[in-house]
Amino acid sequence: MSSEGVKDDCLAWAAGDPSGVLSPYKFSRRALGKDDVSLKITHCGVCYADVIWSKNKHGDSRYPLVPGHEIAGIVKEIGSSVSNFKVGDHVGVGTYVNSCRECEYCNDKEEVSCEKGSVFTFNGIDADGSITKGGYSSYIVVHERYCFRIPDGYPLASAAPLLCAGITVYNPMMRHKMNQPGKSLGVIGLGGLGHMAVKFGKAFGLKVTVLSTSVSKKEEALSVLGADNFVITSDQAQMKALYKSLDFIIDTASGDHPFDPYLSLLKTAGVFVLVGFPSEVKFSPASLNIGMKTVAGSITGGTRVIQEMLDFCAANKIYPGIEVIPIQYINEALERMIKNDVKYRFVIDIENSLK
Repeated sequence: MSSEGVKDDCLAWAAGDPSGVLSPYKFSRRALGKDDVSLKITHCGVCYADVIWSKNKHGDSRYPLVPGHEIAGIVKEIGSSVSNFKVGDHVGVGTYVNSCRECEYCNDKEEVSCEKGSVFTFNGIDADGSITKGGYSSYIVVHERYCFRIPDGYPLASAAPLLCAGITVYNPMMRHKMNQPGKSLGVIGLGGLGHMAVKFGKAFGLKVTVLSTSVSKKEEALSVLGADNFVITSDQAQMKALYKSLDFIIDTASGDHPFDPYLSLLKTAGVFVLVGFPSEVKFSPASLNIGMKTVAGSITGGTRVIQEMLDFCAANKIYPGIEVIPIQYINEALERMIKNDVKYRFVIDIENSLK
């Protein structure tokens, strides 16, 4: 399939309908503006958001839809006013590509919370009325404000998942001061987000406990990711042993699950942060009020904290667990991701497979 355009020079894979099946597609990107960076995409991480909008799970998908919001690549051209990047720089693009740049949140570099709404990297409506198309494509044109410098020597394939999975856990961990050595962290779920929470927790000097329903993940959590403890949440004795022992919990699970048992694991004034999207959140007021606990939510992050995270990962040699795939494998990869059959993030090798 192809969009109508004078210069359909951007190669991509797109979903054409709610079946979510992706196939080759060509379209034209906008002309380079004075503040824009044109990025040759080398890698794109595969996020569950790609499944949601490819399959129209929220009822707002605009087809043809090109997914992908964990983008890494190399600058191939810059606008006349661009000052932060030069041709050849390694750059990332995350979950949004525009915002109002005027509200209090934009002024604080918290653009993800823009009062007028940040413009999503794909399936969003940009300022010019065009529908944004994501990173399952050969290149992208983005205002320099929403581009991030990938530190020298940090692999582009590893950088891509940081721009959604990584920042989704790093941002609330920093906001809620989870970077205090010696404190204790519980991580619910050990997927793309959860494994990054474990890695950040260890880098911060925390004692990390993985809370999982799957005993098959125990060896990996302890020996590969370096968690200090692994608890099967259906085992009442194991859960009871953790009662009031954790300073923080990061909940990355999007499947429906009870909250009261986890809140009971927090110490007085403990913090529970939800970054997954279960269909409902339900807990007893007593679980919150007794012990003065905090329940918070979070999504990705503003431009300041995203750059901070990339620099932190490079300095501390933190790399997500990835499985690199060609674009031709994307439909199988999406089905595998739905079944949680990936350690821990698929990354598409755009540069070598999208031809």
